[in-house]
Amino acid sequence: MQSSTPTRTPTARQRFAYLAGRPLPPDLHEWVIADVTGPGATRRYAVRCLIPLAPILATLLFIPGPWLIRISMVLLLFLPFVYFLIALKNIYLRHRLVSHGLDPKFLDKRKQSRLDKERGDYETRYRHTR
Repeated sequence: MQSSTPTRTPTARQRFAYLAGRPLPPDLHEWVIADVTGPGATRRYAVRCLIPLAPILATLLFIPGPWLIRISMVLLLFLPFVYFLIALKNIYLRHRLVSHGLDPKFLDKRKQSRLDKERGDYETRYRHTR
C-alpha cells in the first residue's frame, strides 16, 4: 500500500486556461511546480510559445514573390523570436510561479540540486588521493 498520493492533474478546461495564462487552483500547485521546473519544462515552454507563431509564419509563405524573399521574411521573424524566447525563459517561468502564488526560488533549487549532483559526480570520478 502506497502512502503517497499521486499528483492531481488539471482537467482539459483548466489546462486550456493555464495555457492562456490563468492561474490554477491551489490544489494543483504541485502540478504547476512540476510543469515549470520538471523534466521537459524548457521544451514545453518553447512549444507553447512557438505554436501561436506558426500560423503567422505560414501565411508569410503565401505572399507572392520569389521563394528566397518568402523564406527571408520567415527567418527575419523566427530567428529573433527564438533568440528572445531563450533569453527570457527564466523570467517567464518565474512569472508563471509568482502568478500562482509560489516561490520563484523553485527554479533555482532545481538548478542548484542539478549542479550539486554534477559536482559530486565530478569529485567521485576525478578525486585524486595523495
